[in-house]
Amino acid sequence: MPLSWFEIVLFLVLMTSSAWMFWSRFGPVVRTIRAAKPDADFVLDPIGPRVRAFVQEVLLQAVVIRERPLPGIAHAFVFWGFCAFVLVTIAHCAQGVGLELLPRGNVAVETYRMLVALFAVAVAVSIAGLFIRRFLVRPKWLGEKVSKESGVIALLIFVLMVTYLASYAFDEATMAGRLNWWAHTLALAIFLPLIPHTKHLHLVLSPAAVFFKRDGFSKIPPLVGDEDFGLDTGKDVTRIVALQAYSCVECGRCTEHCPAHNTGKVLNPKEIVLGVRRYLSEFGTGASEPLLSKHLSDEAAFQCTTCGACESQCPVGIQHLPIIIGLRRGAVNTGKWEDDHGTKLFLNLERSGNPMGFSTAERQKFIEKNELPLYDGTQNYCLWLGCMGAYDPQGREIILALARVLRRLGVTFGVLRKERCTGDSARRLGNDLLFQQLAEVNLEQLRQSKVGRMLSICPHCVRTIREDWKESGASFEVEHHSVFLARMASRLPSAPANGRIVFHDPCYLGRYQGVYDEPRLVTARGGEVLDPPRARSRSRCCGAGGGLAFLGEEKGKRVNVDRAEELVATGAQVIAAACPFCHTMFRDALAQVTQTPPKLLDIAQIAAAGIQE
Repeated sequence: MPLSWFEIVLFLVLMTSSAWMFWSRFGPVVRTIRAAKPDADFVLDPIGPRVRAFVQEVLLQAVVIRERPLPGIAHAFVFWGFCAFVLVTIAHCAQGVGLELLPRGNVAVETYRMLVALFAVAVAVSIAGLFIRRFLVRPKWLGEKVSKESGVIALLIFVLMVTYLASYAFDEATMAGRLNWWAHTLALAIFLPLIPHTKHLHLVLSPAAVFFKRDGFSKIPPLVGDEDFGLDTGKDVTRIVALQAYSCVECGRCTEHCPAHNTGKVLNPKEIVLGVRRYLSEFGTGASEPLLSKHLSDEAAFQCTTCGACESQCPVGIQHLPIIIGLRRGAVNTGKWEDDHGTKLFLNLERSGNPMGFSTAERQKFIEKNELPLYDGTQNYCLWLGCMGAYDPQGREIILALARVLRRLGVTFGVLRKERCTGDSARRLGNDLLFQQLAEVNLEQLRQSKVGRMLSICPHCVRTIREDWKESGASFEVEHHSVFLARMASRLPSAPANGRIVFHDPCYLGRYQGVYDEPRLVTARGGEVLDPPRARSRSRCCGAGGGLAFLGEEKGKRVNVDRAEELVATGAQVIAAACPFCHTMFRDALAQVTQTPPKLLDIAQIAAAGIQE
């Protein structure tokens, strides 16, 4: 379709203005991200996992579809349609300056145009459905206020698709065809500058956020130097944090699955990320203004159970937990966080080596009373008791059940003469100095004892030893007892039938370590295994993580009660757990939920039930 010189000039003015308005907003965002502090622990290698994540999460839209299939497929079609339209859009712009990149009549070109037409239909239907969902159905996870700009964007996308399809109905040489061409051009010119001014900025940034995100789940970056206290001010915001903050699509998936938000707490993980974005937009990365002030709440930051549901649900690669824990670090390491329960917890860990404040003599009495052997370097495993296994009555029962299984299997083990908390709660609450002190004392004890392989009943201990202790040079092989018991399941005697057993996936075993099938295999030895409505990667937290087990009463409904109600509603006779923190949280909650609570057992107790004394 040949354009007049006036139309070419008009087109150039229109598209140049559109591009300038796009860059007037996108340019400052790019400069803000680049001006942020480099991530000290970031390494691009290995490149293979990053490429796989990019293909799965960006090109195939796997996370988008997996968690919300219907709206996810609609979003995916919009994304794939955009990809299909790239060449058509370039050709349309070339046509505006008198060039014909996709000439009519060419078989390959016509085939491509027909394929794009099919995508245009899919995109038009999908964007209409998403518009209805956002503005009429309005799921509460999207927030109370629905952005009007989202409606404008949806309308423009719909117009782009319809005008492309209409080009098949109108000859470009006719007035109708020319008007349709200009309608498409105008929609494109308006659409482009709206992208960086709305949540649709994720269209440009989220592929980079997915590709450059930290390796591993909920990986806490190390502090570097004496002046690094965590996320305290704008000067502490790193490039990955800034990139992820601007990549948020505001879909509310993190909010939907957050146990704190769903039980009436202030915390909303989406608002944490958006709060960082608002801070950066107002103050920039070099500001000395505290992060926990105008745009972010310290109360919200310290209500997080670090369950990881938000991070596992995010379709654009945002890693919420390093941000939340970073904010906690900034408050704790600079002395700004004031909490009586937190202060008591830190003092207990510092003085007694456990969060409950018990004397180490209590641990020694437990070991001697039950004749647990001391580790001497010759046994198969060093059995790590942990704080719950050493001091909590129910945790001790789990340890003794596991010891019975080990003896029955002929697996030799021993416990350390001295053992302090791994520092899990201190680490997740942001007290890095205390965490390092606890880790170093334990590491010295383990090295002196020449420990090789370790076995633990606590997923929190396993995660901390395996991942967090690496900063102090640890390289121990540690295994959760569910993995060990599953490997030995064929050698275990049959357990008495317990009827139906509902298994609760601990956050630090499931989402953090990807262990789902092993504990179910062990649980199945005692009865029929049921899954609650929220199971595996969608499991609801017990409420103990992130140090919250030791921070006193919660606001709103207790998280453990919320989860216990769901487990009881399955009608199972037994609730099975694989974490001593989950065990103790449910023990307290079940008394509130029902007068006839189901039996509460750890998988080690189920495995040991068939062993004759």
